[in-house]
Amino acid sequence: MHGDAVLDVELPYPPSVNHYWRYARGRFYISPAGHSYRKAVAAALFGCEKLTGPVALEIEVYPPDRRRRDLDNILKSVLDALEHAGAFDDDAQVASIFVQRREVVKGGRCRVRLRKITPRSDTLR
Repeated sequence: MHGDAVLDVELPYPPSVNHYWRYARGRFYISPAGHSYRKAVAAALFGCEKLTGPVALEIEVYPPDRRRRDLDNILKSVLDALEHAGAFDDDAQVASIFVQRREVVKGGRCRVRLRKITPRSDTLR
């Protein structure tokens, strides 16, 4: 996906879904860490064009330390922040996701590549 990326951006390391969302008084809400991450993603995507139609997403995760982390716990944070920042209208547009854990870097980071794809008639629905 590297050669035809429509969006290729480096983002801060995302909070896990457990730190992005909070639950109180019978409802879920975005935590202060979640709001902070949304703002950082919006700043990184400032001026980018919104993608329409199906998209493929590639994420390289560079953890801030060697603690064990589940990759799937950061996906919702990244998708929600990208949608909120205007990368696409709805994360339901994401037809393909590839996530790879990379080496530890101080402070952590997340590299995101997003591109339009042509829908295939033989895909599962």
